[in-house]
Amino acid sequence: MSGTPPDDNFVARGLFGPTGTGDTSGFGGLASSIALPGAAERPYGGWFDEVVDDLIAGLRARSIEPDAALVSVVVDRGELALTIAREHLLTVAAILRDQPSLRFELCLGVSGVHYPEQTDRELHAVIPLRSITHNRLLRLETTAPDSDPRVPSLTSVYPTNDWHERETYDFFGIIFVGHPSLTRIEMPDDWDGHPQRKDYPLGGIDIEYKGARVPPPDQRRSYR
Repeated sequence: MSGTPPDDNFVARGLFGPTGTGDTSGFGGLASSIALPGAAERPYGGWFDEVVDDLIAGLRARSIEPDAALVSVVVDRGELALTIAREHLLTVAAILRDQPSLRFELCLGVSGVHYPEQTDRELHAVIPLRSITHNRLLRLETTAPDSDPRVPSLTSVYPTNDWHERETYDFFGIIFVGHPSLTRIEMPDDWDGHPQRKDYPLGGIDIEYKGARVPPPDQRRSYR
């Protein structure tokens, strides 16, 4: 539960933003070192300790070992993030919603993230929750490997997640098990691949607009 998440430092390539290169195209070997925050140690501060303690008590009341469900606790820039093992995600969400001391009644959707360098946890689903009762915001996160991109659907706990999960499936290929109708919501049904993954081609593929074709990045103007 207190272990540092693996691969907490990596280099992002091909991004806009790094200075001193003269390259504004988003291509050409641009690289930026990214340091992800590690696991926090107690006391977390503010109401964070109370929420984690109440969640742990809720897990134990259901005969679930907290270390099996709560992978890590991260406190960064005033935000609380809980990484949850995917097999316990539904239970954790129900505890956070229903326990009176927690009451995270509102799920603000789900977003996908693709970290190709994080072996066996390449796909992340990020789920922000809001407690209207206690005026609190936290972030749940769970991971899945590329080889088995399945995550439990939260629609049985938070029905409004329906379209958000469809969009995350569409763009990242995360399969939300238990979703009532997991189909694409933005791309055509027969589209090949998931466009927001890091391994998706940046160009050189046909697009459905007047027969246009996007050139590969190295053939675009670099504006140097």
